[in-house]
Amino acid sequence: MPYGAQQAQAGSPELEAALRAGPFHVALRAAITARGLPLHRVRHHLTRHGVSVGVTSLSYWQQGARRPQRTESLRAVRALEEILELPEESLIRLLAKDEEHAARQRPRTRSYRSLVEASGVLERFLAELGSPPDGGLHTVGRHERVRIGVGRELLGHDSQHIVRAHRDGVDRYVAVHHGDPGCSPEHVSVRALENCRTGRVRRHRETGVVVAELLFDARLRAGDTFLFRYGFEDGTAGPTSEYLRAFGAAGGQYALQVRFADGELPARCHRFTQHSAAAPRGGGQDLALSGPHRSVHLVEPQVRAGILGIGWDWD
Repeated sequence: MPYGAQQAQAGSPELEAALRAGPFHVALRAAITARGLPLHRVRHHLTRHGVSVGVTSLSYWQQGARRPQRTESLRAVRALEEILELPEESLIRLLAKDEEHAARQRPRTRSYRSLVEASGVLERFLAELGSPPDGGLHTVGRHERVRIGVGRELLGHDSQHIVRAHRDGVDRYVAVHHGDPGCSPEHVSVRALENCRTGRVRRHRETGVVVAELLFDARLRAGDTFLFRYGFEDGTAGPTSEYLRAFGAAGGQYALQVRFADGELPARCHRFTQHSAAAPRGGGQDLALSGPHRSVHLVEPQVRAGILGIGWDWD
């Protein structure tokens, strides 16, 4: 242990306790206080170490509003250990400990296996309903609204959909709901909200898949456009931390809005993409949460085949 670190710890019982037990943000704040450095000076020292971190990020880190996770941020944490005269790996160790705790508390998400099984169930249901994969329709635009309840569960979602027929005689659309782990598909209801009515419905207990026919009042001709609105009511599963939508082919504009219950706002939200269920996630981007409206959204002008979604961290 460097001599300076011994001095810093000996002079601050709070720092000693924080370095032993964490969490990371408490230890970081205690170390900065013990050194008597304002955040702009900490940032200056980091720059001299070849690392660029803004004062706002440093403030978030010591408040616990965010945790450093990216490669550049972890370089900054190691530099902070030297700048603040702390034992090597002390802050990094606390970060790892915090992440392990967060992982234990994190709501369950769909596994790769469950996504593959759901895909097989969906293909079978589409065959039973006599519907081709695209249903003879191309998506022009889609606005999906998702509601999260006071128990952090998926209450439901509704979609306003604009489509264009690419063959004659199309008179229906097949909508898909994939419930979160532990949901009860038999208690999920389908709502035909505008310019459609509910037809046949199929449910699969093991995967949480619900497939519903939405019937139009007229047969479309090739080139016709049509606007309709529908929704699913769920609320049968436990806490969730993401909502995603799979696209079998490129399409039109897609807007996704997630609204949270009053008093149950996540700490942070982000956008993500996947080329397929087996591929790693990419396209990560922080999304701003609108406090007054308790919602977060993304807009994709032209969707690509693959998976697109919004994830969030509760703590």
